[in-house]
Formats: sequence, C-alpha cells, structure tokens
Amino acid sequence: MTDSDDRARPHAGRTAGRPRASSRRTLEDAATELFLEQGYARTTIDQIAARAGVGRNTFFNYFPGKSDLLWIDVDETLAGLDAALEAVPAVAPPVAGARDALVALAARHPHGAVPIALSQHESMQTLDEFRQAGLGRFVALATRLGEWMSHRAGLPGRDPLVAACAAAMAAALAVGAGDWALAGTERGSLAADTERVLAPIVAGFEPALAAIAGDTAMRTEPDSFPEGALDS
Repeated sequence: MTDSDDRARPHAGRTAGRPRASSRRTLEDAATELFLEQGYARTTIDQIAARAGVGRNTFFNYFPGKSDLLWIDVDETLAGLDAALEAVPAVAPPVAGARDALVALAARHPHGAVPIALSQHESMQTLDEFRQAGLGRFVALATRLGEWMSHRAGLPGRDPLVAACAAAMAAALAVGAGDWALAGTERGSLAADTERVLAPIVAGFEPALAAIAGDTAMRTEPDSFPEGALDS
C-alpha cells in the first residue's frame, strides 16, 4: 500500500463490485480507496473484497487479515532477508554482517514504495493499527537476526547479548525507515539512512560479541596437548 498520486485519492468512476483481475495489488488498491473514503476502522474485509470484485475467500488467499494490507511493500522487502544474510561474505563479523544485509535490503526497496498507511495516516486513521501490526514483524526480524548472528559468532543457543543486539537493530531499522517514509519530498536514500542508524549498534555491540565468542571458543576448545604428554 504505497503513496502515489493515483492511489492517494479515490477513483470516483469505479462502482462497488465491478469485476477486476484478482491479485494482491487489486485488493490493495480497493482497500486504499475505502480507507481514504471512510477510514480504516469503518472498512470491512467484505467491503474490500466487493470493491475489488472478488469473494471474501479470495481475500484470505492473499492476506491473513485487514492489517496486513498496510504492510505489503515492507513485507515484500523483508521476504528477501534470508537471501541477503546468505550473501554476506564469510569473513564479515556478526554485527557488521547483519548491518550489511539490512542495508542491502534497504537498497532494493523501491524509492516510491512508501506505505500510504503512514503518509496518509491522518485521513485514513491507520497509524495505531500500522504500529500494532508491525509488532509481530519486529519480533520476527529480531529473532532471525539473532539466530544468524549467533551462528556467525559460533555461539551455542540463544545469548542475551546477541538478542539485545538484534532487538536494537530491528528497532533502529524501524525508526530509520519510519522517518524516511514520512520525510516526503525531502526523502533521501533508505540504504544510507539505514546504515546511519545502525552504525552506533555495530560500534557498540561488535566488540562485545567478539569477546563472548572468544570466551566460548576457549571454554569449548579441546585439549591441545598430545595424549599422555602430561603424565608423570
């Protein structure tokens, strides 16, 4: 659900129930029109499906719920996270590597793909719902980053410091991307903004993770002496 001139205003000539090709974007367009016309809270899934010219079941083929319409473009970008993490060079340290993956994702995000739920939040009354629907995505992102950094650092299981770092990265990304989305015509590079907000996290957490990874390696390192070398 992105912000553009043709999506930011209702299409006056369109009638409810007019058949259109069924797709995620068709439902998104129908929802955008209705959210602008009558607000998010007053719009039902049945109304969105009717405006799109499809059945209610078709809606659920594409979206688990109404709030997921607010996150289409963000979800499409975040779907590339695993590929971005896999592309990080093996020599990259954990926190810097996670940062590089997030910056790469931001660079791939279309510059015009600004959620209209943010840019038009006053008229659509979507800001609270947008934030609530984002919580699960925030947790999923932090969890995946934490898993990847733990594996990259050679840490067994879940480490609280890694979890804190991952949560900080997810929060910084959310703040940076939100400010970028609301900047309007002054909007710059999402990748550059992402790198800027993540820089303090890399500087602070990378040495700490290196220290605990080193301690773990020392505790789990096998005896380097040949068998029997210490026998008297």
